[in-house]
Amino acid sequence: MNSDTRAHGERHEGDPIVTVSSGTVRGQRDGTIDRFLGIPYAAPPFGERRFAAPHPPQAWEGERDATQFGPTAPQTAYVGGLEKYLPTVAIAGDDILTLNVWVPAEQSPGGRLPVMVFVHGGAFSRGTSALPAYDGAAFAKHGIVYVSLNYRLGSEGFSVLDGVPQNLGLLDQMAAFAWVRREIAAFGGDPSNITAMGHSAGANALAAILAHPDADAYFDRVILQSGPLSAIAAEKSRRMTAATAKQLGVDATKQAFAANSPADLVTAQTAAIATGSPLGGGPTFALVAGGDAVPRDPMAAFRAGAGRSIPVLIGSTSEEYRLWLVPSGKLDRISWLTVTLARMVTRVSRRTVKTYRENRPGAAPGEILGSISADLLLGRAVAEFADSRVDADAATYVYEFDWRSPVDKLGAAHVMELGFVFDRLASADSQALAGQGAPQQLADEMHAAWVAFVKTGDPGWQRWSRERPTQVYTADGGRVAYNRRSQELALLPQAAR
Repeated sequence: MNSDTRAHGERHEGDPIVTVSSGTVRGQRDGTIDRFLGIPYAAPPFGERRFAAPHPPQAWEGERDATQFGPTAPQTAYVGGLEKYLPTVAIAGDDILTLNVWVPAEQSPGGRLPVMVFVHGGAFSRGTSALPAYDGAAFAKHGIVYVSLNYRLGSEGFSVLDGVPQNLGLLDQMAAFAWVRREIAAFGGDPSNITAMGHSAGANALAAILAHPDADAYFDRVILQSGPLSAIAAEKSRRMTAATAKQLGVDATKQAFAANSPADLVTAQTAAIATGSPLGGGPTFALVAGGDAVPRDPMAAFRAGAGRSIPVLIGSTSEEYRLWLVPSGKLDRISWLTVTLARMVTRVSRRTVKTYRENRPGAAPGEILGSISADLLLGRAVAEFADSRVDADAATYVYEFDWRSPVDKLGAAHVMELGFVFDRLASADSQALAGQGAPQQLADEMHAAWVAFVKTGDPGWQRWSRERPTQVYTADGGRVAYNRRSQELALLPQAAR
């Protein structure tokens, strides 16, 4: 991760020192970048604070070592073939509500740089800011103060229990954004110029904050990559909590869950969620509509005009489904009978399936089902969201990542764009997905567009309008397409309102 290796806590001359409200932190200088890792934005959410809203961090005396990532939220590694493409980092400890800051080492005195805050994905049950893929050095080199954060996952963060605030993991994120507003000036960041960026579940969480009545208290712009834009009713989400309780052999109560260790909860939730998937349904963690963090379903709030004062960059990959179906081998096992049964369950018409097949000559049944399912989950929502903001003062910019990886059958799968956005094609985690020959030109263009949006609110292409311009990223860079795939999306059944 860092070119300068040292023992934990070892001081080096020239280490950067910054003081925040809770104490002083000592980071690490790596060339032209200063890193501050594992800074608490809230107290450890265990013991008497377990299943409670985040508490402020405890103050410390002296210099706190900030050269190592903080502990990761309890979780298990990916399985079912996903482990080949999605790494897991496990760091022991209770102090899991921490964040990390990358800043240019040399700044003008009193300068105020734009800020980016990244929220990782992982289906609300996996992931950490400590993954090498999320290193913020490339953004810091372009004059951006980059922040990444951890939050509670799984049963600790998204159980539905009486007497427990809903969406604890999202409340953690909101506490982290509040910390950034208060403290980032100490690192040279501009607290009035914060762009949030989330991927997958992280984008889903940021969509919920964007829809919140107090959204502008947390960030000033937002980038939503491949994330659903909705939340579910508590009664439906409670099924995951009930399934976990069944695995534990206890009642689904705060007291019963708190009597089990975090590790035991992870074991139980993993067993409960094993039959679920983004395409097949089953028990899974999700944002819950209701409560302080998510007062109403985000998409319903967007239809009513929420978030229209905040500029948005939003999009997805053209073959999201491949990460869900390729590693397990399901892509090749899906038959046309399966497509028919799934079509009936989801109220998709025969005409829709016919159109998707005509637009993809020679596509296998799994590719057709995957394409339709991904559009039901993501593509339809992106278009509806953008359309709802056509007349908003704040601009909306839409992209689609359409470069297809040669690795296995991953193509333009979910997660594939991250190595390009972060400009880290040489990293091992990016090469596991994209191979060793991924086009640097595409990374240069995507990374520059994200930097431009953070700095100016304009990534460099036409804002969304009734002509539906979409920036399509392929091997040779980007191009704008109008009304891209509007015919297919219009055939899909309307989302529940």
